[in-house]
Amino acid sequence: MKILMVCLGNICRSPMAEGILQHKAGKAGLNWEVDSAGTNGYHTGEPPHYLSIKVASQNGIDISSQRSRKFTAADFEQYDKIYAMAEDVLDDMKMIAKNKFDTNKVDLLLNELYPDQNRDVPDPWSGPEHGYHEVFAIIEKACEQIIKQQTINS
Repeated sequence: MKILMVCLGNICRSPMAEGILQHKAGKAGLNWEVDSAGTNGYHTGEPPHYLSIKVASQNGIDISSQRSRKFTAADFEQYDKIYAMAEDVLDDMKMIAKNKFDTNKVDLLLNELYPDQNRDVPDPWSGPEHGYHEVFAIIEKACEQIIKQQTINS
């Protein structure tokens, strides 16, 4: 299974989501490839935000070696499932992918916890550290649900 996590800059939410899901999949014995990308490309090649790295590390997950990359239409051919962190990210993905956009592969991450409610994972980028802790906890619950669903469906 190949899963892609997508946010705007690929430095806050999606790197945490990549790290959390990869960590949980490994612990569950699932041979998954998890990656992340951003729709705006402003931070291409940069490591995750220092607070994303810090909060993940405090939770036993090292995301410091990740590097930001821009989401591309070709990602729809590479990944089995693509999770957007928010509606605006989903809209950007549609514009980038154009006719390659595949609704069967894409969902908002929080629809795993709150089906069809289309809730956004808040963007902690401009705020203080506690926002990163809150976002980590939200993403962790969604990733636990993804793992739980996989083990039920296996």
